[in-house]
Amino acid sequence: MGYCEASLEETECGEVKEKPYRSKMRLKYLSMVQAEKLKSLALARIRVTRVKLWVTRAVSILLLWAIAMQLRSLGEIVSSSRNPKPTLSSPLPPERVYENNGYLMVSSNGGLNQMRSGICDMVTVARFLNVTLIVPELDNTSFWNDYSQFADIFDVEYFISSLRDEVRILKELPPAEKQKVAESVFSMPPISWSNMTYYYHVILPRIQTHQVVHFQKTDARLANNGLPEEVQKLRCRVNYEALRFAPPIQALAEKIVRILREKGPFLVLHLRYEMDMIAFSGCNEGCNEQEIDELTKMRYAYPWWKEKVIDSEKKRLAGLCPLTPEETALTLQALGIDRNIQVYIAAGDIYGGERRLATLRAAYPNLVKKETLLPSSELEPFRNHSNQMAALDYYVAVESDIFVPTNGGNMAKVVEGHRRYLGFKKTILLDRKAVVDLVDLFRAGSISWEEFSLEMKEAHADLMGNPAKRSVIPGKPKEEDYFYTNPEECLARVDDEPQVSDDQQQETDAEAEP
Repeated sequence: MGYCEASLEETECGEVKEKPYRSKMRLKYLSMVQAEKLKSLALARIRVTRVKLWVTRAVSILLLWAIAMQLRSLGEIVSSSRNPKPTLSSPLPPERVYENNGYLMVSSNGGLNQMRSGICDMVTVARFLNVTLIVPELDNTSFWNDYSQFADIFDVEYFISSLRDEVRILKELPPAEKQKVAESVFSMPPISWSNMTYYYHVILPRIQTHQVVHFQKTDARLANNGLPEEVQKLRCRVNYEALRFAPPIQALAEKIVRILREKGPFLVLHLRYEMDMIAFSGCNEGCNEQEIDELTKMRYAYPWWKEKVIDSEKKRLAGLCPLTPEETALTLQALGIDRNIQVYIAAGDIYGGERRLATLRAAYPNLVKKETLLPSSELEPFRNHSNQMAALDYYVAVESDIFVPTNGGNMAKVVEGHRRYLGFKKTILLDRKAVVDLVDLFRAGSISWEEFSLEMKEAHADLMGNPAKRSVIPGKPKEEDYFYTNPEECLARVDDEPQVSDDQQQETDAEAEP
């Protein structure tokens, strides 16, 4: 009880109270406890505020990210609806692993479409020889004088990645091989129209010996026929799927097509009547004396144009001249092409200008070119690059409702095959000999318009890009159908009998004679 006696005292009324000094200590203690509680509460509130702030920021970031992903998905949907082709964002094919036999460098030659076909052949050769292909160099030294390189015209990243399951393609040689090439490189042109046996038995040993081989030319270095189906199908895959145009060209070409589509159907007329084509061919139908002299001088100015003395009229009657704008206008009318259809001219400057286009424009007033559909500023980046301008026309030609070439050049052939690959889109393949014969008869008054039109339609009834067998002329690959004109191994099967060429028929008839 001593503790109680020491801590407490009794009042006069009998109440018990704490001694004064003990009461002060307790009050001080309680004040300190209360202060600590207030301090803890304040700190807790600060922490809660900070947590709320961080949560708000995190939620805002997540919402912004979600919105961005939705917009990106929407953009991809819109893009895919306009251009449903696969993109680099699509899953890449698995990379093919093989023992590398060496490296193949190639220098493509010719115009855009000649180089395009050659590139397809070189990819195919590299794949079946199990070598590594270096991205092809393009021709910068020919008549077209265009210094564009592969990446300026084609989507090089897509080209490499989309074919990785077939062949390894590099933008440049590895350092060690590059050093060897700097000192010396084995260069050669492969033999034209060769089969795969030539590449296995002649080219592969050379690549294995030298490790790097350079092909100086790529045009027509694979045969049209007699190749394994897997070889032919790879040629198609490269041409129609892997060789996508570079984004700036693709975007502008798509814009041209959109502008045309907004106004209705359109026909692409590949009117090969530029000055260089007329000079090279020696065909001067409709030209005046001054123009004939100018064209002749141009033909003699280029040594690689071997044919100098040309009988224009004889060549025209044989169906070997590009059709003139006037002949083309009559032909389209006779075939019943709607006067109001848009006619897009896929070509350079027409020789003779508006004077030579007058008849065609009168027949088809909705005559347009990329130069009339687009502001000059949009074409400016491509204007001094003939191959890039040709790429724009190629894309529009492939997408058109009707394609009509007036001469059998490389673009006409390759576009025809591309349109077959896309489902046999209507392509009117003009029989120039028949056209010239009928035009001359009509102009002379020998046949009426009704007869002229009927004969023209009958002559072209089976020349609309329909399924057909590719003609084969053994030993004469230049005279038979070009593979890229009718890549039938990649198309729906045709049950018709193989077409027999005139030469083959004459040989058969001669053998049948007693």
